[in-house]
Amino acid sequence: MDSQERVERAMEREGTMNLQQRQVLFLLVLLGVSGAASEPQQFSVVEEMERGSFVGNVAKALGREVGELSNRAARVVFKGNKEYLQLHPKTGDLLLREKLDREELCGSAEPCVLPFKILLENPFQVFRSELRIQDINDHSPVFLDTEMVLKIPENTSPGTVFLLENAQDLDIGSNSLQNYTISPNSHFHIQIRGDAERMKYSELVLDKTLDREKQPEFRLTLTAVDGGAPPRSGTAQVLVLVMDINDNAPVFSQSRYDVQIPENSPIESLIATVSAKDLDAGNNAEISYSLFHASESIRKTFQLHEKSGELRLKDKLDFESVQSYIVNIQATDGGGLSGKCTIVVQVKDLNDNPPELTMSSFTSPIPENSPEIVVAVFSISDADSGENGRIVCSIQDDLPFALKSSFENFYTLVTEGALDRENKDEYNITIMVTDLGSPRLKTEHNLTIFISDVNDNPPVFSQRAYKLHLQENNSPALHIGSVSASDKDSGINAKVTYSLLPPETGDLPLFSYISINSDNGHLYALRSLDYETIQAFQFTVRAADGGSPSLSSQAVVQVLVEDENDNSPVVLYPLQNGTAPCNDLVPRAAEPGYLVTKVVAVDRDWGQNSWLSYQLIKATDPGLFTLLAHNGEVRTARPISDRDTIKQKLLVLVKDNGQPSLSTMATLNVLLVDGFSEPYVKIQDSNKEQVQNDSLTLYLVISLVSVSFLFLVSIILFITIRLWKRKTDGGNGHFPSSTPFPSHLVDVSGTGTLSQSYQYEVCLTSDSGISEFKFLKPIIPNFSLQKSESDAEENAPSCNNYN
Repeated sequence: MDSQERVERAMEREGTMNLQQRQVLFLLVLLGVSGAASEPQQFSVVEEMERGSFVGNVAKALGREVGELSNRAARVVFKGNKEYLQLHPKTGDLLLREKLDREELCGSAEPCVLPFKILLENPFQVFRSELRIQDINDHSPVFLDTEMVLKIPENTSPGTVFLLENAQDLDIGSNSLQNYTISPNSHFHIQIRGDAERMKYSELVLDKTLDREKQPEFRLTLTAVDGGAPPRSGTAQVLVLVMDINDNAPVFSQSRYDVQIPENSPIESLIATVSAKDLDAGNNAEISYSLFHASESIRKTFQLHEKSGELRLKDKLDFESVQSYIVNIQATDGGGLSGKCTIVVQVKDLNDNPPELTMSSFTSPIPENSPEIVVAVFSISDADSGENGRIVCSIQDDLPFALKSSFENFYTLVTEGALDRENKDEYNITIMVTDLGSPRLKTEHNLTIFISDVNDNPPVFSQRAYKLHLQENNSPALHIGSVSASDKDSGINAKVTYSLLPPETGDLPLFSYISINSDNGHLYALRSLDYETIQAFQFTVRAADGGSPSLSSQAVVQVLVEDENDNSPVVLYPLQNGTAPCNDLVPRAAEPGYLVTKVVAVDRDWGQNSWLSYQLIKATDPGLFTLLAHNGEVRTARPISDRDTIKQKLLVLVKDNGQPSLSTMATLNVLLVDGFSEPYVKIQDSNKEQVQNDSLTLYLVISLVSVSFLFLVSIILFITIRLWKRKTDGGNGHFPSSTPFPSHLVDVSGTGTLSQSYQYEVCLTSDSGISEFKFLKPIIPNFSLQKSESDAEENAPSCNNYN
């Protein structure tokens, strides 16, 4: 695997690191942690190495375990957000992120050192480190002027030295410029000198007297050679023109000029004016000025007027890049002699750089219930110097956050206490960094911090108790109502689900009656309910949120079943089931108002649906009996005559007060007897009468137009029945006593309700004596439905019941 692939994989692994692992805890305040004040760790690398090359091992250098670097989220921080190195968290290896050019980073500075810091979290530690970049021989010496012209008077004495333009070599140390050579000739040789700055420059030395008439010029090749392996070289042409005699060189008024200039000076600003004098006359006294031994940087920054000697600004200055310049100026007269001076230009710093903020880590969102947590770690810097480089930072005063100063302009932004997302779920924080220069410069950095929800609020029902109404006989799965609960939390913590809690007792099969939609709280009746079975029930609903752990609350729901008129009245007495129908005996001597019997009926419904009324629909003799509408008592309306038929049949309509009203028909058989001693035999009707359930309204209408016809028919039927009865009664001498006596006969009182009831039996014999009178225990009526009238007549008993 080549170095580029290793770097790409390392960057991919670094990109997948959890941001929370990069959070630096507020322990940054521990400035005295181990390594913060110790000597810096030194690493070295050769320039131009490929990206991903190995530099060193941080774990070994710091004396740490490799796993500790990963656990403590170790990272490398360079000033100005530069990222020359990357740290492999699992191996602790320092790898190059890019090729490094020593000349670009450090220029001619020796040694070339890039300071950086190694940050460890949990607890926070800072280790100062240095990356030394070693030079390689990657630059050849270069002459800025590829051709140099020297004008040498012919009377110049041997041994005279002539300055030559220097070659520039960006490398340093042994790789820098080391030697000069010149092409072989008979008049000159090269000598090499060095100055205080360890700069080597060449001088052309005259070996013997020149003779312009023999050779007016010399063309020489000057070669500059560095000390690399293999060495590199550069060449320039030297043209020597032999001049007439000029025995005075120009002399500057001062050899050194010191100048201060603000860094914001405009282009074309005058830096200084140099002046030189020559004692010669004529052409030999004409002086021209030029830059001498000037680097490419000086040539870009300054320009020198050849005749006036004015040095002006050619490019903008930047104190943060270069603080001073040394400009060498040469004055040459017309005879080729020259002198030199130096201008030292000091760049004066101005507050022209705003502060910089470098964010090292930032965490958002943060949980609402954390008492104190580090939100961000950042550093501040200012490229200016002095007061212009002093900086302070602050945030707004009305926020529950605070800034804490740490090591070497590092700050942490921490919470001052637990936050409440339900009150505020987002904070906009502006970090203001201000320097102390004049005028003051300011930088603002905005952070938006979101507060994540913690499940600290249970669901709350809209009501503590609910009351729902349900009509009986409902359809299954009927929606009968809803409960609702809300949660102040958000997301899954606010998702409410509903459930039914089991009843405290097992008497009520709750889950067979009711169900709830867990998502929206809708309540459904699972089956049809009967008011007569259950009138009300209640249960508890639980609302739980989706948090972990889940929070819940409860509400009580009461369901009231409302009655519906779904039960017809049931006649308890006389029994209508046809198994043992009996006749009620009425003595012919009974006075008007005599209580013949009482129709007892009940209705299983409730309220007005159970209010009963009684109505006499049809009777053998309509004028003989009256029926009280509210209690069902049958009484005689007039004295009984001999013409009245022995067997009287009454058809009673029992009706409730519901909407719509339900009713039941009851048939009463009444026998008119002279006394209890008079024999009685059961009368068998050969032709059964058909009871017609005609509407009362229809009878009333018909009676208006056919009262005469009905009266005539009644007389004929009465005479026929009497004649037929006398004929059938002639051969019998006593009442049959072997027929079973009917049971479950009850006495009722009130309207539509049962009182305590008693049963008694009376049987008559032919000698008019009471053969048996028996008092029975109280009975509870049987809630059985009546049979048809025809069945009751066919199963009539041979005993008479008295109530």
